[in-house]
Amino acid sequence: MGTEYDAHIEAAILALQIARQQITDEIRSYPTPVAGCDVEYNSLLSKRTQLTRALDVLNREIFVPTPRTLTEGSGVESR
Repeated sequence: MGTEYDAHIEAAILALQIARQQITDEIRSYPTPVAGCDVEYNSLLSKRTQLTRALDVLNREIFVPTPRTLTEGSGVESR
């Protein structure tokens, strides 16, 4: 059962995926040759990297330490 914030996260992921695809398409159609100092091309590469990193963060499981599991991968402490 999803929540309202789950819907917002899914919408954000979709928007980032669309933006990354648009930038990828723009890079693919960029005129050649591309010099190493082409500011616009380098900016597109940078933006695509930012979008990829943002998507990675949103899709990653986050470990939240609790009193019973202080380190990732540790078992549940029983007393």
